[in-house]
Amino acid sequence: MKRLASFAALGLGSLLLLILAVNAAVYGEARPYLYNDAAAAPHAGVILIPGAPVLPSGAPAPVFIDRVNTAIELYTRGKAPKILVSGDNGTAGHNEVDPVRDYLLQNGIPDKDIFLDHAGFDTYSTMYRAREIFGVSSVLIASQSFHLPRAIFIARRLGMEAYGVNTDVGHILFSNYVREVFANEKAAFDLLTHRRPMYEGEKIPILPDEE
Repeated sequence: MKRLASFAALGLGSLLLLILAVNAAVYGEARPYLYNDAAAAPHAGVILIPGAPVLPSGAPAPVFIDRVNTAIELYTRGKAPKILVSGDNGTAGHNEVDPVRDYLLQNGIPDKDIFLDHAGFDTYSTMYRAREIFGVSSVLIASQSFHLPRAIFIARRLGMEAYGVNTDVGHILFSNYVREVFANEKAAFDLLTHRRPMYEGEKIPILPDEE
């Protein structure tokens, strides 16, 4: 029993060390590319709005609107000429991208500068498809502080020049940060195994000159 307990303790300790190491790598690699102010963000080819929850009415939830508003600010400041909206549209009754497109149009963003990815089912899929389907090579990611490190880590490991702009406005839950501890492990595994998204499809280059 003592030997079994020792093995269990060793295994648990190794697992905790692995979790700490992966999270340290994610945050360490992403930190130099994080910005809290849209005005200070560098220029890029595309502004990316990762998917987030929508309300029962179909409207984007507050955390989603915060991402969109930051993207609008980046666009109007001339930080990038195009906006890519990614999200889950896996069923007819769940659509994270079309309501955001409507919001962007209502706020003066030209339709020709808005691109939609209906198969951004998770952050890895969003970043993979941004690169492979939409031909994105440089990107400004508009998202909350709990999510940005993982998004930037994945994007840069996939070969994109990625920067993140913090969209925190006060709708953040502590559970969001706890969830990221384990989501970072999944991101590392996805990258290590070169996971391919559920859907790929034909290429839709946003900026043909970047290909």
